[in-house]
Amino acid sequence: MRGTVAGLPTPHPLIYQLPAVYLGEDFIQRFLGALDDVLAPVLLTIDNLPAHLDPRTAPEDFVAWMGEWVAAGPADGQSAAQRRAAVLGAVERHRRRGTRGGLAEAVRLEFGTEAEIEETGGTSWSETAHSPLPGPAGAPPRVTVRVRVADPDAAGAERLRRLVAGEVPAHVGYDTELLPLAEAS
Repeated sequence: MRGTVAGLPTPHPLIYQLPAVYLGEDFIQRFLGALDDVLAPVLLTIDNLPAHLDPRTAPEDFVAWMGEWVAAGPADGQSAAQRRAAVLGAVERHRRRGTRGGLAEAVRLEFGTEAEIEETGGTSWSETAHSPLPGPAGAPPRVTVRVRVADPDAAGAERLRRLVAGEVPAHVGYDTELLPLAEAS
């Protein structure tokens, strides 16, 4: 939570917004000085809004907040640089969401490793109406995601399941497997 910052000067002291007759009043100077202390962070934030909304220059707490705006919230164990990169690349990732490449990138960002992805579907294009769809005939689309990590656990498996559920299209079924590195093929 942002609040007052001790010793932060205000860019626009309120006392100078009043007529000159009030400048000599001790109570008004102290009262407006207290308001200046409260308003200084707000005014300076507004003055520097472009820097606050750029993930490369924003304060850490703003980066976490922006991550929530663009659905790139902080993941467990992410460093500050990783959070900044996640927010900065959110638009490109959302553009690829629902694709094999987008799913692979989401797994790479979350787990720091490459995923093995098997899918039954695909895409095709044809000038002929009612052309057969790619994949096995009559089978619903499905994707299997395998991730190999040093120490698979139930929490990591649940994290992978939630990640894949959020990345694949709603009509696509999925299976997830979190495997130890020793089983590498």
